[in-house]
Amino acid sequence: MKRILIIGNCSAGKTTLSLKLQSILGLDAIHLDQHYWKPYWTEPDKQEWTKTVSELVEKESWIMDGNYSSTMDMRIAKADTIIYLNFPTIVCLSRVIKRIVSNWGKVRYEMPEGCTERLDLKFLHYVAMYKITRSKNILEKLKHLDPEKKLMVFNNDKEVAEYLINFCNSFLFESGV
Repeated sequence: MKRILIIGNCSAGKTTLSLKLQSILGLDAIHLDQHYWKPYWTEPDKQEWTKTVSELVEKESWIMDGNYSSTMDMRIAKADTIIYLNFPTIVCLSRVIKRIVSNWGKVRYEMPEGCTERLDLKFLHYVAMYKITRSKNILEKLKHLDPEKKLMVFNNDKEVAEYLINFCNSFLFESGV
């Protein structure tokens, strides 16, 4: 595992999982939100974004978290491991609301300067509609992965926790620790 892509609905736990894997594997964690958003929630133009992601995926190793469908194919092509957090919509929506409330007016550590937490109805709609508008396409894409790529789909926190426990145990065993 040298290039790990973590995708899924907002607040499914992509960044949390990437940080946990980073602490185990020592690979760089790349949070796409940090690279996409400019200060004060300014979006890059499409060419600039594509260029940024094409540079990021060329790094020798990484754990990359984030969706951004316009560059999904490019990231899947370069990843050797894809983790899809296929969590229930209600879980993601409740976490988004909790995150908004607990971070209101603050900039989260994985976000660029000036991107303070805010209530954005368009964003809440995106989270609520993710399974309908995005998930089916992603799952279809993942069905056609090259056989040498490793795919893991987790549907809840318990499955992620069990994976991490098993992964840590096997990693420590293989490392001779």
